[in-house]
This record gives sequence, C-alpha cells and structure tokens, in this order.
Amino acid sequence: MTLSDFDMKKKPAAAGETAAGTGAGDMNRQSVITGNKNDGGIAVSFSGGDLEVRADFTPPASRGVPLTQEQALLALEKLNIVYGICQDAINEAILACNLDRRPVKNVLIAKGDAPVNEVAEYYEMNPHLTEISRRPDEKARIDHRSYSPFIIVKKDQALAKLRFHKQGKEGKNVHGVPLPFEVIRPEGVSAGENTRVDGRLILAGINGQLVVEKKVLSVRNSLVIKGAVGYGTGNIIFPGDVVIEGPVSDGFRIYSGGSVTIKQTFDVTDVITRGDLVVSGGIIGRRPALVKSGGAIKTKFIENCRVAARKTITVDSEIINSSVFTLENIDLGEKGLILGGDIYAVRGIRAGGIGKKAGKPTRVHCGIDFTAQQEKEKNNNQLRILAAKLEKLRELYESSQPDSGQRAKIGELVRRLTEEQKKAADAVSDLLGRIVIDENACVEVQGEIAPGTLIEICQVALFVSEPLRKVRVRLDKAGGKIVSQPL
Repeated sequence: MTLSDFDMKKKPAAAGETAAGTGAGDMNRQSVITGNKNDGGIAVSFSGGDLEVRADFTPPASRGVPLTQEQALLALEKLNIVYGICQDAINEAILACNLDRRPVKNVLIAKGDAPVNEVAEYYEMNPHLTEISRRPDEKARIDHRSYSPFIIVKKDQALAKLRFHKQGKEGKNVHGVPLPFEVIRPEGVSAGENTRVDGRLILAGINGQLVVEKKVLSVRNSLVIKGAVGYGTGNIIFPGDVVIEGPVSDGFRIYSGGSVTIKQTFDVTDVITRGDLVVSGGIIGRRPALVKSGGAIKTKFIENCRVAARKTITVDSEIINSSVFTLENIDLGEKGLILGGDIYAVRGIRAGGIGKKAGKPTRVHCGIDFTAQQEKEKNNNQLRILAAKLEKLRELYESSQPDSGQRAKIGELVRRLTEEQKKAADAVSDLLGRIVIDENACVEVQGEIAPGTLIEICQVALFVSEPLRKVRVRLDKAGGKIVSQPL
C-alpha cells in the first residue's frame, strides 16, 4: 500500500466505538463504568489513535461495593477493547485500589501494535560531512579562523552509504482493527562528477571540495571564492587549485595543494601552495608574513614579506624590504626596482634598479642553493653550541674525583656530544660541495645599482661603493672576483 493509498482510505468504525466516544481523531476519550455512585469504578481513556488505553481505578466509598476483575473485563468488552489487554496490570490495580482504599491512576490496561512503515532503498549522505561545515557556537572559545563552510574530502573517502529496503509491517489497535503501514521514500543522494560507487558506498574519486546540488554529490578539484576571505570562509585549506576573487583579510592563512590565484592586492599572513601563485595586485605583509610556492610566483609588487619559490619570481614594479628566495630567476623587467632586503636567486636577477642611497641596505645573492646554505648555517650554529658545552664538560671532568660516579657520567656525555659534533661537521663538509650550483649566474640592471648594495655570486662578494649603471654583474672564475660589464 502506498502513501497516497493510505491517505485516501478511512479506518472502519469498530463496534462500540460510538458508545465509547472513540473517534479516530480524538486524543482523550473517557467512559465511566460504575454501578452505584459509592461503588468502585474505572475511568478509561484512549490515546494514540486507539493504540493505547489507560485507566483510573476508584475505590468504593462507605458502604460501596469494590470493583471486581469481572466488572473491569466487562467494561473493556463494552468498549470493544479486545486486543493487547494487560491483564496483570488490571489485576494489580484492582487489588491495590480495594485493599488500600486509594485511587490508582494512569494504569496502562491495553496496548496495540503500531504499524512499522516500509522504507524504500536510498543512499544516505555521510552525516559526519554535514557536521564539518556547521558553524560553531559564537560563544565557544575557539579560533573562528579555523572554521570553514567548505566540505573538503579526500580520495576514496565515503560520501554516502546505501540503506537497504526495509519491509513494512501492519499494526493493530486495541479494537483489533488492522492499521496499514505507509511507504516512506527518503530523498537520498546520488553519485555525480568525480565520485564512484563501490558496493554500498559512494566514494570520492579525487581530493577536493564536496558539492551537493539537487541531491547529487560531486567533488571539484578547484575552489573558487567569489568574495573575500575572512570569518565567513575561515582559513583556506584545499588540496587543489584555489581562486580568490575578493580581498584576503589580515590574519587568515591559505594552504593549497595546487595553484593559488588572487585577483586583488594580497594582505598576506601565510600562504603555502604546491603550485604557482598568481596575484593580480601586489603582495603586502602586514606582520611577519610568509609566502611559499612550489612553482612560480607572478605579482605586481612585494613588500615586507618573506617569499620563497622553486621557480621564477616575476614582479612588475618593486620588491621592498623583503627576503625573497628562488631556485631559478627573479625578473623585474627593465623598470622594476629592488629596494632593501635580502634577495636569493640561483640563476640570476634582471631589474631596472637595485638599492637606494637613503634606504635600507640591499643584499643580492646568486649562484648558490640557499636551502643548502641555510642548512649549513644551522649546522654551524649547532657546532658552536656543542663546542661550548664540551669545553665546560671537560673542565668538570678534570675537576671531579677520579673514582666518583659523576666523572663516569660526564665522560659518557662528552662521548655522546663528540659524536653529535662529528655528524654536524660531516654535514657541513657535505653541504659545502652543494652550495655553489650555478657559476654562470648574473645580475642585469638597466638602470642603476646604488652605492651600499652588496652583490654576491657563488660566495664571492662585491660591495658597490660607486653607482653602477646599465651593467651585467657576473663571476670571473679565473680571477676569483666579481666583475661588471656594460649592457
């Protein structure tokens, strides 16, 4: 029987229903069965569409006759209560009422069987996924930057599960009248783009954003944010490409497993992307800001930032007071300027000008692998710390008693630190051979290199004391010095 069939049918009236006042829509119908007004009695009420009957038992008054089990059963018979009778509950209530001479109320005396609805087969969405995008309580003490309205899923993550068909079962009320069941057809979900069905599950086919449109589940490999990044979006953490059409509020971070495209000026706190970073405006660091790209970077300007990229960094106008690192080139064209900061470009630099007389000093480093150099400096710092510790330990060793346990412990600690010192020294030796990687790196400037600028190529340095105009600066390996040539 379908839901529409059930709605069109009317339950047949049961015998005695009118006398008991048991209309299908009534929630509380009562009938009082008693002989004399002083005799014990029973008041019966129906509820739940005649699925449940409860009764109040009244003790006899002075000279009244107690209620008997036979009288109670006769009352039920008159009311056509023939199914699900709770005989033990009736007997206990009558006994307590007669012996204690007190009313016994709200006793369940009959209970029918509710119908069990039939449920059609459907795919139920993983409830955990809907919990992810739920906005936290505003009063909760959490960082609301960590909230995200986007549902990000991993490849092979379960998106939905098939719920099998559930057979319905007919019920019966206390009058013995059958109660038909409904057929429920839940509005389930279906598999869409970049998903797959495996057994009972709908799985994500790729890493990406889960999108539900008209109950169809799809996974997108890119995330497009039409407006701003702020408290409405939270920090952006996405495995694919990210496109942001609005501004990025201060303090919000962006992490992408693909490329990042920002169509306005970027007030950066942290951005880490495995692919390219393209910023239509410029990149400004409002606090100690970090930009890391596993690909190339293209932007209008860079200001007060720490920027690192594996591939070429292209800047249209200026790099100001920033630390910029790339394993390839930095290209500012014929007019772009580098004003202050530390610049590391393995293959070389092309710019319109470098440095400013009254500005912060500018230091340019080319031809070296800055990652290896940083690792070398880290190991050198460790060597200095170890050397200071070993010196103090040796002094303690000499001043301690030869037969004391303390001397043995100091000796063991010296041995361990000496081993660490050797490992760090070996690491430095290995890194020395890997720091210089491009002896052909050069710096080309169409305008002027200002006095006070330091240019270092393959660890050979040139301090600019007089302006250099329209020059190419390179390493003269044979002479072991930096030379400048007119362009």
